[in-house]
Amino acid sequence: MKQIPNLFTLLNLLFGCLAIICILQPGLTLTIDGYGENLVDLPERIYLASAFLALAAVIDFCDGFFARLLKVPSDMGKQLDSLADVVSFGVAPGMIVYQFLRLSLAKEVDGLDQSVLWLVPALILPCAGAYRLARFNIDTQQSYGFKGVPIPAAGLFFAAFPLIYWQTNQAWVLQLLLNKWFWYALVIAVSYLMVSTLPMLALKFQSFTLQKALPFIILLVLAAVTAFLLGWLAVPVTFIAYVVLSLLFKQQVS
Repeated sequence: MKQIPNLFTLLNLLFGCLAIICILQPGLTLTIDGYGENLVDLPERIYLASAFLALAAVIDFCDGFFARLLKVPSDMGKQLDSLADVVSFGVAPGMIVYQFLRLSLAKEVDGLDQSVLWLVPALILPCAGAYRLARFNIDTQQSYGFKGVPIPAAGLFFAAFPLIYWQTNQAWVLQLLLNKWFWYALVIAVSYLMVSTLPMLALKFQSFTLQKALPFIILLVLAAVTAFLLGWLAVPVTFIAYVVLSLLFKQQVS
């Protein structure tokens, strides 16, 4: 029985690896239009990575749930969970940014000849995620709240962008997603939020009250409304709202 949570954790890792495969293969696609111009785009397969990362997030919740339910928490399970999370919500999202940066550069004049150094910032994400997880594992003061944005939230934030890219019909959104400076800014901002000690809400309560549940109710309502109005754009909006609500209700984080 004690290995059941660990099996869920390994399933989280499996989905993270599948996501990386979808992201990196076959890479950018190059076609020629009717005017002889090169058309560079991301492979459609990359959006399957978003589905695998969503499944990884569900499984990530289940391993902790079953560990508590079966009363078999362990130090090994804690370390294994972090190793799986750094792949699923650190490396995989970093590879999503890597591919979007490649696409952004390829759209520029002589972009295909640009230095690989322009792609290196994508690797900051998994590094920041690994640091955040290591600190969490040795911190005993995050029982009912987080210090810094949890890596699954950051990972799901980036996992939404392939879906946004293919389903949006708004030109300004596409232009933004094809701008390398937008991605650099996102990487820096989210990496900072992960390694910071800013108080972040967690769905854990010493005692349940309406006041403690209020930010989560607000977040749930906002997520539902924005999903109806904005589609997949609701994911980054909800992520931003989570950060803002955490800072507004920081007295609940202990």
